Amino acid sequence: MIPVKGFSGQKVAVLGLGRSGLATARALRAGGAEPVCWDDNPTARANAEGEGFSCADLRKQGAFDTIAALIVSPGIPHLYPEPNPVVAAALDAGVPVDNDIGLFFRSFAGPEWSNYDTPPRVIAVTGSNGKSTTAALIHHILTEAGREAQLAGNIGRGVLDIDPGGDGSVVVLELSSYQTELARALTPDVAVFTNLSPDHLDRHGGMGGYFAAKRRLFAEGGPDRAIVGIDETEGAFLAGQLAEGPADDRVIRISVARKLTGPGWQVFARKGFLSEYRKGRQAGSIDLRAIKGLPGAHNHQNACAAYAACRSLGLAPRVIEDALHSFPGLPHRSQIIAEAGGVTYVNDSKATNVDSALKALMAFKNIRWICGGLEKEGGVAALNAAADQVIKAYVIGREAAGFAMQLTSDAQVCTTMEAAVAQAMEDAQAGETVLLAPAAASFDQYDNFEQRGDDFTAQVQKRLG
Repeated sequence: MIPVKGFSGQKVAVLGLGRSGLATARALRAGGAEPVCWDDNPTARANAEGEGFSCADLRKQGAFDTIAALIVSPGIPHLYPEPNPVVAAALDAGVPVDNDIGLFFRSFAGPEWSNYDTPPRVIAVTGSNGKSTTAALIHHILTEAGREAQLAGNIGRGVLDIDPGGDGSVVVLELSSYQTELARALTPDVAVFTNLSPDHLDRHGGMGGYFAAKRRLFAEGGPDRAIVGIDETEGAFLAGQLAEGPADDRVIRISVARKLTGPGWQVFARKGFLSEYRKGRQAGSIDLRAIKGLPGAHNHQNACAAYAACRSLGLAPRVIEDALHSFPGLPHRSQIIAEAGGVTYVNDSKATNVDSALKALMAFKNIRWICGGLEKEGGVAALNAAADQVIKAYVIGREAAGFAMQLTSDAQVCTTMEAAVAQAMEDAQAGETVLLAPAAASFDQYDNFEQRGDDFTAQVQKRLG
């Protein structure tokens, strides 16, 4: 646990008592603060009270009269589409609003660091797609290289739940836009921006607000090294803002769209080969094509980002390459769950938006595509760019008919996962791939994308015996 500093003897309100909220309350208490907790869910409040925390309705008049700060869980809106009533009350009372990420960055360093040969480092990864895989891949490479490393944030453990940093250790954080937007302290040593595509636009008031939330990690965080995907305009703009000139190697540009040249530091992947260039000379090269845990150009982008992050910590290219080959991939992210009768079955339930699903479609050929769910803003017509990869689509979800009508591929409305998997498996022939890449949220039929991916896996395995 990381005890929270700066609030000893003060009352600090905690809004939202899920995993991160309870971890925050524990860390505040460990640092000498008095947490005052609230969640609209009575069961969540009962769980907190079971751990000895005091709960009080923060919506009541005067609730913030003695409160030093309000700590908000990620899923609770603080600005758009409108602030949660408790957040609005804190703002009206002039009480600072923060989250667990902000508390982590203000509390992680300790006096024992002065005795370390190498102080602990923090690598923070953000972006629209690939941040979970990139963060997990960095952690895997560091662990395989014998470095003490912890994985936290949106993946792994809660940030305040991890162990204090040891000599030469590294904390790898996956951070969402919800987290970077609100954190009052953001001071990573290395910051990674994978890419940007439309998502969570209602939460951020549009694309500009969404990019601004991601940009805070760099503009306010001031990392020693920034690794920036420049295949979108926003990434190219961010890299340009951070660099003092073309040769400034504090910014490492990454791409899977083109070869990068110039006097700076670049890592790019073309036709399955990762290349590192520094000061105009090649410094490393890796053949990514045979790495089963990283299929497709989108995973090659993740590999470029992870490679650059580990190189910035001084790891050798060969050490990184060896670790890439042993990376198993993450559940629900281009995860090969079975191969039978010449057919490959891939679970990419995490492809919850059009951009991530399109990248999944481009990673495979001869696809029996299971898609659909709760559509996001903008429709799904952009997926037709990958129509040549798709033999047939099997559409699930309550909006299946409307989803199918937007596709140029042959599409069958199946509605349920069970029906879609059964039909796709009956139709599939050797050399084909049955791919779950929904391009939509799961909440019309499932609690989360993990549950949807688990259902797909279970349906496939049931029929394979």
